[in-house]
Amino acid sequence: MDKLPPLCSILVLVFIFTHRVTVNGSSNTTGNDKIIGVIGAIVDNSSRIGKEQSVAMKLALDDFYDKFNQSLILHIRDSQGEPIQAALEAMDLINTQEVQAILGPRTWEETSLVAEVGSQNQIPILSFADTTPQWAAERWPFLLQASPNQFKQMNAIAAIVQSWEWRRVTVIYEDRDSSATRVLPHLSNALREVGVEISQLLALPPFASSSLSRELEKLKEGQGRVFVVHLSLGLAERLFEMAKREKMMGKDYVWITTDPITSLVHAMNASTISKMEGILGVKSYFPETGDRFLDFHHRFDNRFSSEHPKEDNHEPDIFAAQAYDAAWTMALAMRESNQGGQLLLEKVVLSDFNGIGGKVEFIDNKLVPVNIFQIVNVVGRSYRELGFWSDGQGFSVNLNENATYNSSMKALGRVYWPGGPWNTPRGWTLPTSANPLRIGVPVLTSFKEYVNVEYDPLEDNTSYTGFAIDVFKETLGQLPFYLPYNFYQFNGRYNALVEQIHLKNFDAVVGDVTIVSGRYQHAEFTHPYTESGLVMIVPVISKTSNRAWLFMKPFTMAMWLLIGAINVYNGFVIWLLERNNCPELKGSVINQMGMLIWLAFNTLFSINGQRLHSNLSRMAMVVWLFVALVIMQTYTANLTSMLTVQHLGPTVTDIEALKNSNAKIGHCSGSFLSNYLVDVLDFNRDNIRTFNSTKDYADALQNRDIAAAFLEVPLANLFLAKYCKGFTIAGPTYKVGGFGFAFPRGSPLLPSITEALLKVSESGRLRDLENNMIASAKCHHVEPDKETPSLSPNSFLVLFIMSGGTSTLALLVYILRVDRSIFRHRIMWRLMKAAMRHWRSQNRIFSRRVSNVAENPSNSSNTLDP
Repeated sequence: MDKLPPLCSILVLVFIFTHRVTVNGSSNTTGNDKIIGVIGAIVDNSSRIGKEQSVAMKLALDDFYDKFNQSLILHIRDSQGEPIQAALEAMDLINTQEVQAILGPRTWEETSLVAEVGSQNQIPILSFADTTPQWAAERWPFLLQASPNQFKQMNAIAAIVQSWEWRRVTVIYEDRDSSATRVLPHLSNALREVGVEISQLLALPPFASSSLSRELEKLKEGQGRVFVVHLSLGLAERLFEMAKREKMMGKDYVWITTDPITSLVHAMNASTISKMEGILGVKSYFPETGDRFLDFHHRFDNRFSSEHPKEDNHEPDIFAAQAYDAAWTMALAMRESNQGGQLLLEKVVLSDFNGIGGKVEFIDNKLVPVNIFQIVNVVGRSYRELGFWSDGQGFSVNLNENATYNSSMKALGRVYWPGGPWNTPRGWTLPTSANPLRIGVPVLTSFKEYVNVEYDPLEDNTSYTGFAIDVFKETLGQLPFYLPYNFYQFNGRYNALVEQIHLKNFDAVVGDVTIVSGRYQHAEFTHPYTESGLVMIVPVISKTSNRAWLFMKPFTMAMWLLIGAINVYNGFVIWLLERNNCPELKGSVINQMGMLIWLAFNTLFSINGQRLHSNLSRMAMVVWLFVALVIMQTYTANLTSMLTVQHLGPTVTDIEALKNSNAKIGHCSGSFLSNYLVDVLDFNRDNIRTFNSTKDYADALQNRDIAAAFLEVPLANLFLAKYCKGFTIAGPTYKVGGFGFAFPRGSPLLPSITEALLKVSESGRLRDLENNMIASAKCHHVEPDKETPSLSPNSFLVLFIMSGGTSTLALLVYILRVDRSIFRHRIMWRLMKAAMRHWRSQNRIFSRRVSNVAENPSNSSNTLDP
């Protein structure tokens, strides 16, 4: 398109020497008419749409004259659907007829050339193309899109597909129509949002004949039965006629047509419609009520039948309504501006009214999009209007204020499908014996127990065995239908194997294929049939070497503290009971404390029952001796077990030690783990090695060629079952997907396969198959590394209670005896104190009397003298 100006010069020369085929559709005016402008129109008069547009534009200008008593001259030219012819007609209209605006054409190929001519001459172009690129307004500022784009229609189609739970569709479009290439991304996005994939894109040439039959044969051989058709009317008629011959309009088939076809169903003859029986169609909605539309409908019917008597149906559709509104819009703009060029363009852009076809308002040089679409169903030789789909609301039977909206099309009632209305089509068909499912199987697997592909040259036969194959066969046995298949070996990496589904070389993949996000761009997976996760396998070494504190291991720390506490407590009780009877337990405070500690841990050996003087001491000692005997025997037995049984531990406990030591690691060749170890676990790619068999793993680990091997959990379990001594799992389990079966994205088989796989798992059959595989490793001397546990106080709680309780009882009895003795001593002391107080009082009285005699001697002598 960048070379359009030189092209237009060439077209001028071509125009001079070319005989033009035009249709002079100028509106007749009388000499007294007030002519306010000249309008040109370019249509494809060989098509039904072009014929309707011509009639509708003439009616619009007639109505304009009746209302405003002002006339416009309309020059209609026929492009015959050819872009170059359309450009030539545009140049003639501008140069010869001096038109001020051009209406049309219909296709984008024609519009792009006409827009170049119009922009160079500053002539507004109101195009009827339903898709215009975003950059068009910047390149051709005088180009306006006078028909709403059909992007919202793609959401309606996606909603229909979602309603019936179809997962995959085939899109058939016209190769010539570049607007289809702009519509397809919107359709793909709309389908993807509802979980539907486009399985195939079929581009048909405009004049397909023999090639059409071949293409339909290919579609028939496939499994998909849902077809979205976006074609011109003529090509669509040939398509459905050929599909009828190929018996593709019967049971299980679904055909959905877009607006260019559906809006013209009413114009088809009965024979053509009968060949389209059962299709669903989506078309732009416009209100066909009101006096204005009914008057337009009546006059259109009469004029169209008179101008095109060979047409079977004379009713107007959305294309006629849009052409009528475009002509009315331009007439109003000319009436207000009285000028052409930029001023006329601005008046058109400011248009805002309700036309025959709906709201007329321009945003970014485009007519506002349509948000309501009508759903029709072809039945017999006619069609039935099922209901409506509104953007943001869903399906409804009508558009009244009280309308009920539903997200599912099922709310619109029964649909007449190809082959009959009784059963809803599945949208896909099962593979047949003549066309079985092609299943890829990996050859480069490290664990033959999962997948083993062997070729027998004598019988020229390839056998496929292993756990994954057995699980797949058990899954197919749970399906409610027969599914024929053939296995095909694939000698390559797993990512490349999954990609073969996207390339349509395989219909599925069965094997030890891990479910990872990167593979979802090419396929979808079933529910995993194995445990998920990634673990690290390392060699083991003895854990009992160089353990200086092993003697403490038989008991827990709490046990040791409790033994020490009960010994000190029992020693204290014996010391207290025997200190009065044993001279060596007396002395200074420091000496007695030392004797107490010594007694606590040596009483059992230094003081026997003959040297104890108190029965209370003997009672506490007997229980204490029993408890000590049990504890010592248990300690001896546990320590002996720890010293004689070999305990193994991993050489590496976490990946940080591996990364810090720059150690070598390994994984299965061809798997996703290489990128995972580098991108997620941050290993150096130079330190990663790949292996092709379990023996290679074992040899590399034993020879210290690698420090660790990373395996998915199911493979790690199988490896440890085969090499039960010398290796163990270390570190955490990293979450990755388990093994699953791969199918094409949106495959209709996937839900059924996943459900059947769950049934195999829930029935226990999956566990039996896995156990049989593990048992086949034949490791008969499995010695699980179960370390002897340290004993806690819970194991001896009753004994400690007996010993502590007995000693406490003896201590309480001793305290009671001491209190009673102290009580008797207190009574004697009180008597002694009372006697002493009495003696002291008597002594004070005698002393007082002696003192009085000494102070009065005369009295004393007189008393004595007679």
